[in-house]
Amino acid sequence: MNERLENLINLLDIERIEENLFRGESPSDRWQRVFGGQVIGQALVAASRTVENRVCHSLHAYFLRAGDPKVPILYEVDRSRDGRSFTSRRVVAVQNGKKIFNMSASFQIKEDGLNHQDLMPDVDNFDDLPSEYDLRKKIINSVPDEYKDSFNKEWPVEVRPIDPVDLMNPEPKVPKNLIWFRAKSSLPDNVSLHQCVLAYMSDMSLLDTCTNPHGINFMSKNLRSASLDHAMWFHRPFKADEWLLYSQDSPSASGARGFNRGSIFDTSGNLIASVAQEGLIRVIKP
Repeated sequence: MNERLENLINLLDIERIEENLFRGESPSDRWQRVFGGQVIGQALVAASRTVENRVCHSLHAYFLRAGDPKVPILYEVDRSRDGRSFTSRRVVAVQNGKKIFNMSASFQIKEDGLNHQDLMPDVDNFDDLPSEYDLRKKIINSVPDEYKDSFNKEWPVEVRPIDPVDLMNPEPKVPKNLIWFRAKSSLPDNVSLHQCVLAYMSDMSLLDTCTNPHGINFMSKNLRSASLDHAMWFHRPFKADEWLLYSQDSPSASGARGFNRGSIFDTSGNLIASVAQEGLIRVIKP
């Protein structure tokens, strides 16, 4: 297994310290704040470990404070309801006695029903595209020193952008973002684990979509950005270690916030998950 992916699986394997209380750690190479996808993934692991024979179909989360990567995160699960078909859980993440994140998740028994979906976009195949890591290596000498470490770091996820943004000289473009992504090597055959890894992956590029029309990005000195909330719906079975297309768009930005949507398809064209997120995109005046 790829070392980075193995580290991610270990990161998601949070410690149970009480019946409904779990403790998670952050990677030692995070220098500023905890990655939002990590908190979503760990919170979903905590919720899933209090549920049997049901699969998560949706989650809704809010980021309340920036997480400190040097401090363990405590996840407290509230067993809100166990019904005949659905199970509800609420998870609160705490650091230094303060809530930094909360999430509601719903789980369902396996059921058949009506079926329809949007069509998958017609895009370039992943085999014909360079990885984001290779693209970043080409510009590493031009990147400000504060970002060099993160640029050099390999992620546990392989990402292949279809129409990559010029990070050093961004120009206004349509608020759309299309990428192929997958976990870098095979994962154990566990539905909950694949969902938690996909939840982690879903936060990697979504917020950037709403800055596209404005010719700025996360490296712009006058931009302060952060995820405010994150919602996700799991529609159909999938494998997070197989290629998935993440089609993202941003229909609106206003009030220093950008709204983003994402649809995730497998290579057969099945819509396997949907994502929505609002983020802070505050432009700081000189």
